[in-house]
Amino acid sequence: MNKRTAFFISDGTGITAEALGKSLLAQFERIQFEFVTKPYIDTVQKAQALLLVINETAQRDGSRPLIIDTVVDQKIRDVLHSSEAFKIDVFSTFLSPLEQELSSQSSYTVGRTHAIPKDASYKSRIDSVHFALDNDDGARTHQYDKADVILVGVSRCGKTPTCLYMALQFGIRAANYPFTEEDMFDFNLPKALKPYKHKLFGLTIDPQRLAAIRHERRPGTRYSSLTQCEREVHEVEELYRRHAISFVDSTHYSIEEISTRILAECGIERRFSPK
Repeated sequence: MNKRTAFFISDGTGITAEALGKSLLAQFERIQFEFVTKPYIDTVQKAQALLLVINETAQRDGSRPLIIDTVVDQKIRDVLHSSEAFKIDVFSTFLSPLEQELSSQSSYTVGRTHAIPKDASYKSRIDSVHFALDNDDGARTHQYDKADVILVGVSRCGKTPTCLYMALQFGIRAANYPFTEEDMFDFNLPKALKPYKHKLFGLTIDPQRLAAIRHERRPGTRYSSLTQCEREVHEVEELYRRHAISFVDSTHYSIEEISTRILAECGIERRFSPK
């Protein structure tokens, strides 16, 4: 398999360069990439130091590294563009055509993408994260009337990170409730969930994957045994079908994909788009 090094470079957090870069490079499945993220390259001196690293990488690999950058300062860009690398300058690629179409000059402001917004979306995001943390693992079922969605599933199937992602990225108030053996014994919904059946969305997972995850937490216990995991997954999927609860298998999907699918199937509108 071919191997290449990809540098994601920014004068800010590097989130935009990394997200776009990984999305593009994911299309090349036959190439193994080593990702290197370099945020806050905001001076010529930092760029010159990084230039040495990039050129040394080119010599080591025997092939040009890739650079995907969101640097706005032209002097810093000139340093990076003198490197022995293949370069994709995100801002110049997209801003120049937009300037022509909009008949307006870009501000080329450093850190503009991820700055704290002046509207209420930032507060909404933080409030949603607090809600997800307060309502994690069935901690406060009395707040379910305020939830946009309630994720349910067996322990360690991915409920908590999915709730936090939806809160942080979309401002969604997401709670989660872990099914126990007692909950699944008679295939009835727990009392705390019955009034909010319309808000429920289930997660399931491959039993072998679940056993591996639980083994890291509690090795050698009944909780992490494959037999127990197979039983719990089977019973929770039967519960979903019995109560017509939509669910998705989290085994092979990223948190981003799971979250987007949940919002689409539940008809939940994002309060804002991810930054």
